[in-house]
Amino acid sequence: MLCVKINEFTSHLSFLRNMIPVTEFRQFSEQQPAFRVLKPWWDVFTDYLSVAMLMIGVFGCTLQVMQDKIICLPKRVQPSQNHSSISNVSQAVASTTPLPPPKPSPSNPVTVEMKGLKTDLDLQQYSFINQMCYERALHWYAKYFPYLVLIHTLVFMLCSNFWFKFPGSSSKIEHFISILGKCFDSPWTTRALSEVSGEDSEEKDNRKNNMSRSNTTQSGPEGSLVNSQSLKSIPEKFVVDKSTAGALDKKEGEQAKALFEKVKKFRLHVEEGDILYAMYVRQTVLKVIKFLIIIAYNSALVSKVQFTVDCDVDIQDMTGYKNFSCNHTMAHLFSKLSFCYLCFVSIYGLTCLYTLYWLFYRSLKEYSFEYVRQETGIDDIPDVKNDFAFMLHMIDQYDPLYSKRFAVFLSEVSENKLKQLNLNNEWTPDKLRQKLQTNAHNRLELPLIMLSGLPDTVFEITELQSLKLEIIKNVMIPATIAQLDNLQELSLHQCSVKIHSAALSFLKENLKVLSVKFDDMRELPPWMYGLRNLEELYLVGSLSHDISRNVTLESLRDLKSLKILSIKSNVSKIPQAVVDVSSHLQKMCLHNDGTKLVMLNNLKKMTNLTELELVHCDLERIPHAVFSLLSLQELDLKENNLKSIEEIVSFQHLRKLTVLKLWHNSITYIPEHIKKLTSLERLSFSHNKIEVLPSHLFLCNKIRYLDLSYNDIRFIPPEIGVLQSLQYFSITCNKVESLPDELYFCKKLKTLKIGKNSLSVLSPKIGNLLFLSYLDVKGNHFEILPPELGDCRALKRAGLVVEDALFETLPSDVREQMKTE
Repeated sequence: MLCVKINEFTSHLSFLRNMIPVTEFRQFSEQQPAFRVLKPWWDVFTDYLSVAMLMIGVFGCTLQVMQDKIICLPKRVQPSQNHSSISNVSQAVASTTPLPPPKPSPSNPVTVEMKGLKTDLDLQQYSFINQMCYERALHWYAKYFPYLVLIHTLVFMLCSNFWFKFPGSSSKIEHFISILGKCFDSPWTTRALSEVSGEDSEEKDNRKNNMSRSNTTQSGPEGSLVNSQSLKSIPEKFVVDKSTAGALDKKEGEQAKALFEKVKKFRLHVEEGDILYAMYVRQTVLKVIKFLIIIAYNSALVSKVQFTVDCDVDIQDMTGYKNFSCNHTMAHLFSKLSFCYLCFVSIYGLTCLYTLYWLFYRSLKEYSFEYVRQETGIDDIPDVKNDFAFMLHMIDQYDPLYSKRFAVFLSEVSENKLKQLNLNNEWTPDKLRQKLQTNAHNRLELPLIMLSGLPDTVFEITELQSLKLEIIKNVMIPATIAQLDNLQELSLHQCSVKIHSAALSFLKENLKVLSVKFDDMRELPPWMYGLRNLEELYLVGSLSHDISRNVTLESLRDLKSLKILSIKSNVSKIPQAVVDVSSHLQKMCLHNDGTKLVMLNNLKKMTNLTELELVHCDLERIPHAVFSLLSLQELDLKENNLKSIEEIVSFQHLRKLTVLKLWHNSITYIPEHIKKLTSLERLSFSHNKIEVLPSHLFLCNKIRYLDLSYNDIRFIPPEIGVLQSLQYFSITCNKVESLPDELYFCKKLKTLKIGKNSLSVLSPKIGNLLFLSYLDVKGNHFEILPPELGDCRALKRAGLVVEDALFETLPSDVREQMKTE
């Protein structure tokens, strides 16, 4: 019989396991292995408690299915009942009185039969009575206890892990875990922490450093591992060498760079809300409420689980009995299990109460990396908030090392170091030397455009004289720039630059030329005002239109050696900062991009000025302040709105004026007063509206350069022959029909541009221009070129601008002569 029961129990258990396998419940409690980092000790502990409670529920349900739930017997009738009943009972008693069993003999064996109280009920009636009493008499708590345990436990497990399943939160968690794991394992994390550890160890005071070294000496290699618990306590000799173990290959560097971008985007996304924090708080509150309900009703009803149950059901017509005494077969076990379950639930609830205390006793929506900043020395790690902060608090309950290594990828300093490392690997010294070229100032220049930073390898090119940086953000000029002994020129075009103090000292002594192109005044490097040996300063960018705000350009008075100042901007008056350097300024260029320059009185203070350019300043008259510049040698008034230049007579007081450029204006005529400018050597009236050339113009007999191109001139006066010093003459794009023979008296002429006119004949006297090396005749009506061009020995084919068909009209020997170098 025992074997049958055991086999029956095994079969029922196997059936239950196949019908409701316990492994199916793992989806409520088990997550991806990586999610364990977001499960603090109390969640792990309550998970184990949930498993224990689940086992209680499954075990109770198994017993419910496997065994009879209740066994009932009819009660004996009391003597106070009617006579018929008494008679029946007496008969029943008499009939059920046990007789002494016959003694068996060898010849007549007797079968022994066990006899008890006869009820005249068959097996089906007993089964019916058991079911009726189970449904009617047994307390509901005793019937459904194991199912309640199972349901409550599943609810607990669901609440504990719902935030891992909910789409709005699980996506953030999965993304965070993925990034966290990559940050933790990244070689850059180890390198960054090792570097700052080495820097911090150097900054420690001698006492701590000596103690650290002495402890290391005493403990040996094993002792060094003990001391490595704090990165700041690592002795200098144990710091990882940057050039060996700390080196990253290109692939690892690119992966770390991608991680920085992922962390930035993830931080922006997660810090917007607090859904994770709110969901975790709500599921914890729900578990506490559930715990209180379970404790309340279980404590009140656990006494209802009784071994003996009286059953009074009206089934006498079918069974002959009304009152029954029943035995709840699992009452004793259920009672013990219920007390055990209450203990587990109590511990579970107390743990949940502790969780609530942890959630509310301080703000978990803010996370400070202060301890990481102090320990690693990376001071720019930002604090975070909302769900990002909450997940980091949860991570700290698992292992604070995760947050520490993750913080490396929140640091802008760390990111810049990584970019610098990748940059150095990409731009080797040999690759940089291939980009060297000679600039307009005849200096050996290295142009770097649109890089992520300034490679340290630049400072290994010691022959460098000029460094040009364009569209490079976050440039840091280190102290190693002092290795560039020949560096004299620096160009910064749309770059935000920071500079090391030692590098600034070097630039103060060595830098001669600085060019800065900016979009905003704030991009002007503040350190440029202290470059005491600077000789040339070029500023290109937008300054304020408001006169009162132009003073934001700081004073340049400390630039004692400044000689050339060029400003390409949109000012309405000359900044006061320019006046501060007027005493030693020799050349000033102001390109105003069309903004009207209305206040020019400050020009009078620049008494030592020799060159002045006022370009695109919307000037309608020549400024009177210019006539006070007695040292002026060159004046350029390009792209203004000049129509009349009667004031030109005042230039006679400027005895040193040799260059006058009035090009790209709207001048219609040249006044006769031009003859008083006898010191002029270069004169440009190109791109105006001049129709007539006055003969008085050619009384300026020192002119070597005369540009009259792009006007409406029809006639060249013969007085041009007076200009015996003329070397450059251009009347391109006019309406000239003939050239005077006197032009060919200018025997020093080297460049003659007469293209795009209405000329039909080129005089053979052109052969008198023996020094002619450039001749432009294209765009006229010539049918033939004079063979006398062959007498111009300096003229070669490259210097002759003419139609190919017209060139073929020259004699073959002349053509061959011009083609030979």
